Amino acid sequence: MIRRSRRVKIIATLGPASADRDMVANLFKAGADVFRINMSHASHEAMRERVAMIRSLEEEFDRPIGILVDLQGPKLRVGEFEAGAVQLRKGDVFTLDANAKLGDSTRVYLPHPEILGSVEPGHRVLIDDGKVLLRVTAVAPGSAETIVEVAGRVSNKKGVSLPDTTIPTSAMTEKDRADLAAALEEGIDWIALSFVQRPEDVIEVKAIAGDRALVMAKIEKPQAIQRLDDILAVSDAVMVARGDLGVEMPLEQVPGLQKTITRRARRLGKPVVIATQMLESMITTPVPTRAEVSDVATAVFEGADAVMLSAESASGQYPIEAVSTMDRVATTVESEGIYPAIITAQRPTHDRSGGDAIAEATRDVAEALQSKVICAWTASGTTGLRIARERPFSAIIALTPVVAIARRLALAWGVHAVVTEDARDERDMADRACRHAYIDGFVGVGERVIVVCGVPFGNSGATNNLRITSVGPDGGAV
Repeated sequence: MIRRSRRVKIIATLGPASADRDMVANLFKAGADVFRINMSHASHEAMRERVAMIRSLEEEFDRPIGILVDLQGPKLRVGEFEAGAVQLRKGDVFTLDANAKLGDSTRVYLPHPEILGSVEPGHRVLIDDGKVLLRVTAVAPGSAETIVEVAGRVSNKKGVSLPDTTIPTSAMTEKDRADLAAALEEGIDWIALSFVQRPEDVIEVKAIAGDRALVMAKIEKPQAIQRLDDILAVSDAVMVARGDLGVEMPLEQVPGLQKTITRRARRLGKPVVIATQMLESMITTPVPTRAEVSDVATAVFEGADAVMLSAESASGQYPIEAVSTMDRVATTVESEGIYPAIITAQRPTHDRSGGDAIAEATRDVAEALQSKVICAWTASGTTGLRIARERPFSAIIALTPVVAIARRLALAWGVHAVVTEDARDERDMADRACRHAYIDGFVGVGERVIVVCGVPFGNSGATNNLRITSVGPDGGAV
């Protein structure tokens, strides 16, 4: 039985470097809790094979493993040039237009009428991850005239970003819709949505997913920052996608935004993932830089639910070492003497429902009694997430009769999910909570266990019961 000692979770992206079963098994043993499948690079067949592989490992290790499918989102690109590329100089006038002819040093085709119909004078147009910066000076039907502010080379089909422009298009393309349908058929646990600009983008995906998967909004655009609270309200989780965010916004703003997004998500009890370039150098080297270690540590000190590896585990030369390094850094940070004080200082205030009050009281009772473990019975996952939001010092065991819920909770801070039959009554609730805590090595005989649940059993979203019990000689409740 694999039991993690750390609270923050690790997401590892699968790819060419992690395509076979043995490698994925080793990544799980090294510390990966959730596996990400990036649909920008995976076919439906490859996605299905990876899901089947993960589910077979789940049976082998007898642990729920989360699967996150990341939708590609719209890819905005310029057209092609007659010479394959052009060198733009500062001060040049350059036009983006709806003419499909090959481009030259004065113009290029932009096959996105929604952009040409939305940009306004003064808006910035970034090309090739911001290497070239254009400023719109005039617009006309089917064209936008710009001036080059940051010079550079532009070649065929380079990406376009528009930090000042809200584009009236769905976050999902036809490819994304097909990918989403295929992923839902495979019973994946989380959907990551790219190109989120407004809450309606998330609502659209949630309507399709229903109760089959949870939806994570990737915060990677200035428009999403402007409507962050609205997007958080409708999302099940958020990802701080620092790569794209750092292209469309000044890099120096990204650390502050990371903290802001993390704290607002934590206040709402929504899992938050920190992603992009966390151990970037480990794509080609077996050890990270000191700055990367500090970056991972910062996310852990902030109380993020999960930290994510992208190319490091998908296409890098040292995928196992990358996961192991992240595991060691996170574990060490959480054992630092200053860590509890930082986490305590960041505990959020929030609107109190009955369930929220029980969760806060559970944390306080566990700390007062120095209980090593809190056992949360949950049919929907809500109770587990409520307890996790409180960031208790006790371990959290989420007991659920629904395997899909256990898999989703693999993403949540500090949650050790266990699939078990629903409790029959309060005695059974306490007895089996103690047994699981004892069998999985969280407590010993005579030690206290805090049990929280909703009564009557079997009803979702009704956390209303807190019980203090102790482990008897046979591992059950006294």
